[in-house]
Amino acid sequence: MQKSTKNIAIIGSGFGGLSAACYLAQQWHQVTVYEKNEQLGGRASVKRAEGYTRDMGPSRYLMPDLFEEFFADFGKNIHDYLDLTQLDPSYKIYYKDNPTHPMIDVSADIETNRETFESLEPGSTDKLYKYLEKSKYTYEIGMSQFATRNYDNIWDFFRRDMAIKGAQMKIFSSIQTYVKKYFASDEMQKIIQYPMVFLGSPTDKTPALYNLMTYVDFGMWVWYPQWGMWSLVQALVDLGTELWVTYRTDSEVSQIITTPAATKWRQLWKKKSKVTALQLSSWEIVQIDAIVSNADMHWTETQLLDIPDQTYNEAYRDKHVLAPSGFCMYVWLDRKIEGLEHHTLIFSEDREKGNKEIFSTKTYPTDPSYYICCPSKTDPNVAPEWGENLFFLVPFPSRIQMDDNAKQAYRDKIIADAQQVLWQQLEWHIVHEEIFWPDEFNKRYHAYGGNALSGWAHLFRQTAIFRPHNVSKKVDGLYYAWWYTNPGIWVPICIISGKLASERVELL
Repeated sequence: MQKSTKNIAIIGSGFGGLSAACYLAQQWHQVTVYEKNEQLGGRASVKRAEGYTRDMGPSRYLMPDLFEEFFADFGKNIHDYLDLTQLDPSYKIYYKDNPTHPMIDVSADIETNRETFESLEPGSTDKLYKYLEKSKYTYEIGMSQFATRNYDNIWDFFRRDMAIKGAQMKIFSSIQTYVKKYFASDEMQKIIQYPMVFLGSPTDKTPALYNLMTYVDFGMWVWYPQWGMWSLVQALVDLGTELWVTYRTDSEVSQIITTPAATKWRQLWKKKSKVTALQLSSWEIVQIDAIVSNADMHWTETQLLDIPDQTYNEAYRDKHVLAPSGFCMYVWLDRKIEGLEHHTLIFSEDREKGNKEIFSTKTYPTDPSYYICCPSKTDPNVAPEWGENLFFLVPFPSRIQMDDNAKQAYRDKIIADAQQVLWQQLEWHIVHEEIFWPDEFNKRYHAYGGNALSGWAHLFRQTAIFRPHNVSKKVDGLYYAWWYTNPGIWVPICIISGKLASERVELL
């Protein structure tokens, strides 16, 4: 029997929301996406002025197979929507504490790096090949078995076959311990472990299963969509438009309206409320059958729902570890800069001290490692031919306060550090800049604690089944497509979360 068409609202137009909208529209539901800001994309927004175009959010296009699978689900070829370029070198690394090897280029081809890797640690290239064999296996099992399915209870996750595969993936060991079994030098360890900061957890507490990230870097390469990551937003919107999804910007949802569910004694085990409508900040009320929230979890639960309808209350949040935020600087220059690739990583001397400041003491990193994205090295569309477009990301504690003087002082510190590392003058050539730090993430995206990266840190007890469920326990017809839920963060993973949420709605 054919299912009836439902009127479904998507709150928020991040990648999870855009993904869910496409999958639900494919099932002939009437889908409307409500976005509070002036443009679609959530944190993947874009800013344009004076010949410059900059991504305000994600800047790394990884896991290309997952994007291809997404478009294939709709009978589409991703290359009809995106112009992709493989980056080589994948990224450049600066070691501030290594006078012998202060800078290296990391190529997509391991053999190209053999001499460099061997100079950092003899025998490390062959060790890397062995490491990649394991990380490829972890990636393939992780994507096919762990990340792409919904779990209804803990036994769905700890089935015998899953437990065996989990043990093989070293789920109970830390990535720090795991990496040290292969590599002795600090330099090689930094190369292998650097993606962990984007998971929002310290290396000594991140499960070793995330060694799959190394395969993502070396086995699948690093890509870039021309015009930046916002072109991926446009690709998903174009696909959704073909499927008759409706998109509304400047349309902030102010309340999820519910009505009491059935209360007969035989039905007491059921949810207490059900979704009936949503209200916009303009006071408009829209009748709906179901909601997929892609807005921040804390905001959805505490601001859009009444207390009896909240699944994840303050007590829940107090027991969980929030991932770091970011001190972000968007800088446009009136000259070209040498010494940068599209992606550049600058590593500090004392990695452990930096981790402690970010994750434990919650203080400003005194000698931070940080990331610089310079898309104008690859894409002539994002800056004038004589200019440069830079994005600095410094991992930074969430829930931290800074006044304007402290913010300016930290900005000056990072610019000065980059000038010293690059032996290039930046300050005199800045024609426009903007700083985004936890407070801005909170204001623009309602980000809990000013979080920038991933919601809950990817600790063992906050991985897979232990992440928040994507179905409300209190409200019938309310679902979630979040980086908070399984499978977690990163753009392609959020797209999977949208698909998983859509599968839940189909069971309504």
